[in-house]
Amino acid sequence: MKKYNHKSIFFFGVVLLVCFFFESCKSDSSVRLIRLGHGLDISHSVHQAMINADTHLKEISNGQMRLQIYPNQQLGSERECLELLQIGSLDMTKVSGAVLENFAPKLKIFSLPFLFDNKNHLFKVLDGPIGRELLKEGEDYWLKGIGFYDSGSRSFYTKDRPVEKPEDLKGLKIRVQESVSAFDMVSQLGASPTPISWGELYTALQQGVVDGAENNPPSFYLSGHYQVCKFYSIDEHTMIPDILLASTHMWNSLKPYEQKWLQEAINKSIPYQRELWIKSENESLQAIIEAGVEVNYPKKINFQNATQQMNNEFKKDPEMAKLIKRIRDEAD
Repeated sequence: MKKYNHKSIFFFGVVLLVCFFFESCKSDSSVRLIRLGHGLDISHSVHQAMINADTHLKEISNGQMRLQIYPNQQLGSERECLELLQIGSLDMTKVSGAVLENFAPKLKIFSLPFLFDNKNHLFKVLDGPIGRELLKEGEDYWLKGIGFYDSGSRSFYTKDRPVEKPEDLKGLKIRVQESVSAFDMVSQLGASPTPISWGELYTALQQGVVDGAENNPPSFYLSGHYQVCKFYSIDEHTMIPDILLASTHMWNSLKPYEQKWLQEAINKSIPYQRELWIKSENESLQAIIEAGVEVNYPKKINFQNATQQMNNEFKKDPEMAKLIKRIRDEAD
């Protein structure tokens, strides 16, 4: 697998290291700062959970270790932050499981449509042996999974018409993440998958580069995409968690007790984030409805049938077929 997609990544990494060096000179040198970059807004539940994790980390370590958080793509897109982790120029980041499948192929399981029955089923998998195994998948590529944050379920939002059935997607250009599985799903539903970075999507929607996208309610609302797309069709085709990652370069440099501090702080932030997420989902749905967005709930069975081929393709891989069965067996 190609580890670095851009020649500029190494240069960018060097620049970041220099910046971090001068910044650390201004801080208390006795405090171990863990640099965490991500692409979300500061009001997002994931960012708030990271602040919560920092509070726990400060308390657990008696002030000896802290998280230094850089939101809003200050340090690059999700993929760029992943690559910075790989070369050791950044310590931690948050990515969607869909993006991580490009580095750890087994993670594409999260992009399989309608894999989970509900949120309880999802959490049972994430918090159990299967989740712990999946967090280790990126270690061969210098990406250590630390924990899963809730990212709800993804649904389609469009500019000009609602999506009541799969046929309504035909001919539309739908923004997708940099994920082969996301490409396949949108293609099977008849639309044209178009990869665009999250930070550029609002403008792309405004200018008609794409006709819509798919994401969860808080992301749809907090991004302001509801100002352009007036139709939100809640089919909940995938439940793809956010994954908190550490660079193995950084992780291996920590003493065992420091690793324990960091892991414990993240673990404590997870239930806090999940509570915030539920509240954020409800508030976001209410806000977009008040803003004039038409929310509809199409029949999921039609979308399940339309993406059955994708399920069949996954099961051609014996290892993936076994994983799907294990996950389905966890359903209530």
